[in-house]
Amino acid sequence: MSNNQHKSKLSEVEHIKEKSNYLEGTIQDSVRDETTGNLYAEDQQLIKFHGSYVQYDREVEKERKAQKLEPLYSFMIRVRVPGGIATPEQWQVIDDLATKYGMPTLKLTTRQAFELHNIFKHNLRQTIKEINESALSSIAACGDVNRNVMNSVNPYTSAIHDEVQAVALKVTEHLTPRTTAYYKIWVNEEQVVGAKEEAPVEEPIYGKTYLPRKFKITFAIPPYNDTDVFAHDVGLIAIEENKKLVGFNVTVGGGMGMTFGDDATYPRLGTLIGFTPVDQVTDVCEKIVTIQRDYGNRENRKVARLKYTLDRLGLAFFKEELTKRLQQPLEPARPFHFSTNGDSYGWIKGANGRWFNTLYIEGGRVKDTEQWQLRKGLRAIADMLDGGDFRLTANQNVVIGNVSEAQKPEVEKLLEEYGISRHQQVSALHQHSIACVALNLCPLANAEAERYLPSLIDKIHVLLDRNGIGEEPITIRMTGCPNGCGRPYLGEIGFVGRAPGKYNLYLGASFNGDRLNVLHREALDENEILQTLEPLIALYSQEKEKAEHFGDFMVRKQIIKHPAAVQ
Repeated sequence: MSNNQHKSKLSEVEHIKEKSNYLEGTIQDSVRDETTGNLYAEDQQLIKFHGSYVQYDREVEKERKAQKLEPLYSFMIRVRVPGGIATPEQWQVIDDLATKYGMPTLKLTTRQAFELHNIFKHNLRQTIKEINESALSSIAACGDVNRNVMNSVNPYTSAIHDEVQAVALKVTEHLTPRTTAYYKIWVNEEQVVGAKEEAPVEEPIYGKTYLPRKFKITFAIPPYNDTDVFAHDVGLIAIEENKKLVGFNVTVGGGMGMTFGDDATYPRLGTLIGFTPVDQVTDVCEKIVTIQRDYGNRENRKVARLKYTLDRLGLAFFKEELTKRLQQPLEPARPFHFSTNGDSYGWIKGANGRWFNTLYIEGGRVKDTEQWQLRKGLRAIADMLDGGDFRLTANQNVVIGNVSEAQKPEVEKLLEEYGISRHQQVSALHQHSIACVALNLCPLANAEAERYLPSLIDKIHVLLDRNGIGEEPITIRMTGCPNGCGRPYLGEIGFVGRAPGKYNLYLGASFNGDRLNVLHREALDENEILQTLEPLIALYSQEKEKAEHFGDFMVRKQIIKHPAAVQ
């Protein structure tokens, strides 16, 4: 904690963390209390570190209030999948848990994690215990710690992907909280390796109050920025020379969240500060985390992310402090190039000779419908896949990976049998879209996102078709609030919910994720959105240069007031 932050000024969450005995709090008592479906107030904060949030169904709130009932509380559990790779057996476990304890769907998140929704309190402990039995975990999937470490899963990168994945796993392990409270509450203390008295209690990196705010690290392997590396607190861009991984360029200070009406909050892209060899990556990540631990704002959580710490301290001070803690400066950044922040769909043969098939998953929601049986089909593939894996992408899709030549026809047969192959014939607009969960479960949502975006994209696609550019790829992002979970500020077209049916429209981000968009119009309903976009799409069709993306066109023609458009 920095010296200028007096204890009495600390936010309430800081006090909760300090007296929690390393995240234990009274969670066990809260879970046992059968008089409510919720947890005690302080435990609602602490359980985030254990990978869970309290939610409630907002669509039945009024009805329950009229019956003098408390809200219909349930829990979301987020399951960390480091680097996005899960085994077929782990997919089976998560699929089973969604049936036994949650809603009958799986959610694939924008940060390569699984989410289980609608877990009631009496099933919470058993669900988390079974997650851990699969060698996955929910610890640090949420809360003021380093969260799930991401990595490119694009199959073209398989030549160096395994090496980058190994580094991502090392960073994950190194920055995972050491508290035994998680295992004591959910898994049983005796299952912790080693005797109880030998298990570490104190946090060597985080300290007693952990970080001021959440912290996110991602790896990306050029030319694919499929993890949106600039949107995170720390970005690590793999540098390949002579077909060998030599290290990573380091970016710091990215983050998407903001608050309407508060100019002190804003989305920010990560700043490139240098290069580090492979063997020093874990130490670099640790030292950046400790700078944020010591200098981050613990009084106002709205401005507590690393991006605000960096801007407040100044880049020069930050780099000097990092050099001091590393006992050496970072090397100069090395050249790299990103071409897209989207996924590559369909079958691709990797450098390792095995097959990878990227499937489009609308809104990251794995569910069965009348048209196709996505969940049953993927489960059938998980049941037969030998030596392969499931790779969650940062765009909420899934890659059936490392499929052998012999098993590829079997996978293709199941994709056909369950209607999954037919459902892949969607527009490029759909393929380059992301939406957060929003209503009805997210308590922060002002408007719909996941449930609404597909129908809006259909109508935008009509506008493109009408202008002869129906298959033009344009990144579209929608969130129900300004917190940025779906990275809306990196959409060439971005929608951020203001109120039910009303969205702020943002334009002008780059197709490869290295430029933010800017606010174009506020509080538009669907008709106003389409009326605003129609002439812009027509102009783009008529005057775009060859291979020019929509966001670049908006900037070049100065249709939006973007800093990048200033000559």
